[in-house]
Amino acid sequence: MYDFETILSNRVLIVSLLACFIAQGLKFFIELIRNGKVNLRYLVTTGGMPSAHSALVGSLATGVGLTAGWSSPEFAIACLFAVIVMYDAAGVRQAAGKQARILNQILDEFFHDRHQLNEERLKELLGHTPFQVFVGLALGIGISLIAFPAW
Repeated sequence: MYDFETILSNRVLIVSLLACFIAQGLKFFIELIRNGKVNLRYLVTTGGMPSAHSALVGSLATGVGLTAGWSSPEFAIACLFAVIVMYDAAGVRQAAGKQARILNQILDEFFHDRHQLNEERLKELLGHTPFQVFVGLALGIGISLIAFPAW
């Protein structure tokens, strides 16, 4: 039980998760404004504006830098982890989303008159644009700077 209490008292962890949840909540409100209707799926979906993954790792790296020091090995690890996650979000997952969109179009056109296809459509909103990643990163850094003002 003591270990669980120490995990919950890890401020860097809590602030990073908070940044992720705030970014995910912002997706919901941005889509509500954009489409004018409530879609609760945006509270748990990947992709979209802003990148919750980028907010999480941006906040994590900033929190580690502020608490362990900017020249610490921990900051180096967190910073490189953030770069990999953001590259993946804007690169690999964005490309996979584009491929899913094209495959769905092919399936729609090919099986338009035939209703035998029972496969689920591929998820198209997987990755982020570089701008969505940057906004998520800025949000994560900002949340950490607000949460650690004394550092």
